Amino acid sequence: MQHIWAPWRSDYVQLPKPAGCIFCEKSVQSDDVTNRILFRGGKNFVIMNIFPYNPGHIMVAPFRHVGRVEELTDEESDECFTLVRKSVAVLEKAMQPHGFNVGMNLGRVAGAGIADHVHVHVVPRWNGDTNFMPLIAGTKVVSESLAAVYEKLRPHYETLAAR
Repeated sequence: MQHIWAPWRSDYVQLPKPAGCIFCEKSVQSDDVTNRILFRGGKNFVIMNIFPYNPGHIMVAPFRHVGRVEELTDEESDECFTLVRKSVAVLEKAMQPHGFNVGMNLGRVAGAGIADHVHVHVVPRWNGDTNFMPLIAGTKVVSESLAAVYEKLRPHYETLAAR
C-alpha cells in the first residue's frame, strides 16, 4: 500500500472556518483577480484552490448553493462537467502536466473541506511532483505562486468566454 502524506495541508485544516460558504461569497463578488476566479459560466464558475496540492489546482462549482450532487439540475451538472473537461484542456495547454486527478469529495467523512457546496477538483500532476520535503522538513514545495498561475491560466479561460 502506498501512503500519500500532505502535512502542508495543515495550514488549511487549522484555519478557522468562515461562517458562510466560500463559494457563495466569492462568486457574488466582482473582483475575480483577488478571488482567483478564472471563469464564470451560466450555472458554474472556475476558481483556483488557494491551498493547492499542486500549481494549477482549480475547482468547478455551481453558483447555486447545493450540497448534494444528486440535487444539481441537468443544466448545472452538464455545464459543470463541460467546464471540467475544458479546464483539463486549459491546464494541458498552459502548464503541460503529465496527468490529472479529477474528483469530488462528497461529505465531510469523504474528505470534503466544504461539504455543503458541491465542487469538482482538477489537480494537474507531474512525474516527480511528490518528494521528500513534506516528510523530512514538513514543507510542501509549490513551484509557482497563486498570482503567477492565475496570470498564466486566465488568458486561456478568456478565450472560452469569447466562444
